[in-house]
Amino acid sequence: MSGALVARALRDPASVLTLDAAGWTALLCAARAETLIGSLAHRVEGLAIPAAAARVLADARAAAEQGRMAALWEAEMARRALAPCGMPVVLLKGTAFVASGLAAGQGRQIGDLDILVSRDRIDEAEALLLAAGWEWVKPDPYDDAYYRRWMHELPPLIHRERDRMIDVHHTILPLTARPRPDADMLIARSEPLENGLRVLAPEDIVIHAAAHLMADGDLQGGLRNLWDIDRLCREFAERQEGFYLSLFEEAHCHGLLHAVTRALRLSHQLFDTPVVGYVDPVRVALNPRPSDALFRHRLLARDGWGQRTRKLTEFAFYLRGHFLRMPPLMLARHLWTKWRKGYRPAG
Repeated sequence: MSGALVARALRDPASVLTLDAAGWTALLCAARAETLIGSLAHRVEGLAIPAAAARVLADARAAAEQGRMAALWEAEMARRALAPCGMPVVLLKGTAFVASGLAAGQGRQIGDLDILVSRDRIDEAEALLLAAGWEWVKPDPYDDAYYRRWMHELPPLIHRERDRMIDVHHTILPLTARPRPDADMLIARSEPLENGLRVLAPEDIVIHAAAHLMADGDLQGGLRNLWDIDRLCREFAERQEGFYLSLFEEAHCHGLLHAVTRALRLSHQLFDTPVVGYVDPVRVALNPRPSDALFRHRLLARDGWGQRTRKLTEFAFYLRGHFLRMPPLMLARHLWTKWRKGYRPAG
């Protein structure tokens, strides 16, 4: 599995020095497919690698830097649009990493701008963004109603001139999910940046990453999310004594301790993430589980050209992701509606 090559190269950059031409092809294809090519480029910078691979990685570093600047500019545009209302606006995911100067942002590919605002003021945020040039991506009435009634965010918006998308969250998991994180607590604990925007507290950044990976979806892009968790935990644990104890306490408050411990187990297994300072109940939860192997198969399933393999496992996680999001009867009705409208899972 070429996904394993990516994990090994990120964990131990010197391991790439043993690769032959086929190995480099597999590594670069899988890294690009997992949107980790920029992170890989950052990790192996300075090593004596083949010229052809070096050119690909140099391009990836340049693209990541351009993406970083574009993400920060888009965050500034959102800040200006929402400034009149004076509400706290919290950056999430990759934009939060680069805006905070975190190691997790080094080389990271950033897609949409994700922000978190209070649910009580979501209509106000929506109106200001529409007035500032954002438009709806999903015109379908069913999709619009589904997002507004059951999801943790507005339907996605795209700016008519800059062609950049923004996802406006009012919490971090769908309202139909079993865990019910306290979004007001997340916003209250958030920390200000110099420009007036905010980012989640360190523990909450990791909790959100783990929730997104383990409790909300089919692990598509999961290797990148797991790499985020490794980078975040290493930096926060070094910066803050007792970080893991605080992390587990906060995760428990949000009903996400299971998601966090599973994410840390997998991060440790694939990236040797050092998890220290935990208490006995969590130590047991961090022991390897037989089911971890299935998650690793899903995370690492790429062939020598970076194409996805283990399609049956992928489909099982597709169903798992939907089951985590909503009760069975609601899930059946939703999938049937989407099927009638012509939607099919990618494969």
